[in-house]
Amino acid sequence: MKKFRLMLAAFAAVATYGAVSACTNFIVTRGASTDGSVMVTYAADSHALYGALYHTPGGKHAKGAMLPVYEWDTGRYLCDIPQIRQTWSTVGNMNEHSLIIGETTYGGREELVDTTGRIDYGSLIYIALQRARTAREAIGVIAELANTWGYASSGESFSIADPNEAWIMEFIGKGYKDDGKGGNARRGIVWVARRIPDGYVSGHANQARITTFPKDDPENCLYAPDVVEFAREMGYFDGTDEEFSFADAYCPADFSTVRSCDARVWAFFRTVADGMDEYEDYAMGYNLQKRLPLWVKPAHKVSPKQLFDCMRDHYEGTPMDMTKDLGAGGHNCPYRWRPMTFEVDGVEYLNERATATQQTGFWFVGQARADRPADTGILWFGVDDAATSCLTPIFCSAQEVPECFREGNGSMLEYSPTSAFWLFNRTTNFAYMRYDMISADIRKVTDQWENTRLEEMETLPARIGKMSAEARRNYLTEVSVVTAQELFDRWQRLNGYLLVKYMDGNVKSEHGDVLSFLDGDGSAAHFVDNGNGRQIPDRIQFPGYNEKWKRAVAADNGEVLRVRK
Repeated sequence: MKKFRLMLAAFAAVATYGAVSACTNFIVTRGASTDGSVMVTYAADSHALYGALYHTPGGKHAKGAMLPVYEWDTGRYLCDIPQIRQTWSTVGNMNEHSLIIGETTYGGREELVDTTGRIDYGSLIYIALQRARTAREAIGVIAELANTWGYASSGESFSIADPNEAWIMEFIGKGYKDDGKGGNARRGIVWVARRIPDGYVSGHANQARITTFPKDDPENCLYAPDVVEFAREMGYFDGTDEEFSFADAYCPADFSTVRSCDARVWAFFRTVADGMDEYEDYAMGYNLQKRLPLWVKPAHKVSPKQLFDCMRDHYEGTPMDMTKDLGAGGHNCPYRWRPMTFEVDGVEYLNERATATQQTGFWFVGQARADRPADTGILWFGVDDAATSCLTPIFCSAQEVPECFREGNGSMLEYSPTSAFWLFNRTTNFAYMRYDMISADIRKVTDQWENTRLEEMETLPARIGKMSAEARRNYLTEVSVVTAQELFDRWQRLNGYLLVKYMDGNVKSEHGDVLSFLDGDGSAAHFVDNGNGRQIPDRIQFPGYNEKWKRAVAADNGEVLRVRK
């Protein structure tokens, strides 16, 4: 018990950070997907992040033009850097060449944060998307930017993928050492990038994942020339080059980083691959020696829809399943409000951190296909909690953002009735009240929408035919915008339906289910009335609470609540 309490204390320290900046990436290579696409997922999980879709048009820039850099997390101005002559159009975390970049922050050693750095991790993502065409190019751009201007954030893992390759790049700053001239003698980053073997899947979730790596395989592994020597200089490592582990040197794993971070990757692996039960003790933080592999081969090829649903995981079917203990309340809610730890009688306990989480700002599944034009790559985009929200296709070459996802349409401090972020939050927060029933209705709508859109995407080659590049771009923009607005309209109808059906903890009887309501005219005739023509409901149900909750209430206050005969 003493050891467990010490581990929980460590969990609390990291959890405080992780509640602010905690994201999840899963990666599927071409040979591991059902349609030959490379896919990357990303959930931008932050209690302060507003869910919007960013767009930067590409084009040529005048000689001497400068690019202002603002810290993504805070909006703080950092510096101006020279703009390059040609940049590419971006939408969200994808550019017009189907280059995709996602991230998770692992923090790492605090002393390696460079307080004089001028390029933060968010700027590295979005500037690299504007300047690179392939994953390999992006790795070079990221390293060059950080080494030139100084890195302003803590340790990061990046997913970087194009239609042919998928990579994990991990890096961290070198801290600050006065060079005697007012500058930093340690400006820049130490880093390593590994290509995921074709036919395999990988992932990272706020914990450094790259351990040992080959030093003589530039086709599959790239790294900073001083990545090992710097660790020796700082006293993090004293073995041979072959023994060097990036993660162990720059972000050592402990109970907290495994239980709140690597466990999410394990949940993904166990869904798509065989043999993952042997890593359960590792995922729970009990056996840190049985390290989770960097990548695994799936038992069957992974479909886009399966990957969408992996982002909705709450550890169902594992000892960490949050729907099973009393914390789930009377309706099996798989969420625990922050903070991530709590104390009872001097003993500290944790709240699990699953892949699907309430504080998601936006999330996506980027899909790049080598068998189609690069500008037809798809950013399947959604806002708020992945488990009760829905993805819609945004083509990577889209030149316009749907109004419902537009930056400036609302904020974390300003409600907007035309914002998808606020609409989805309103719907999901209502679902938390009676999660077992309401989330099931939402999931029916989500599945129907996503499966229908996926079927439509398979007909895309026939639709774009022999269009010119400009005509194709205009068409893809229109499809992206119109489809997203259709989703917004459908969710508005769903929101009204759920309120009518579940208000005040009751459940109104209905003719059919949610899909029949949304696919019909949405009239009050969908719900059962008492037959007198006055729209007064009949057969109202009172489902009550689950058995565990009733027994807990009886044990807590049974003497007062017991019905006397």
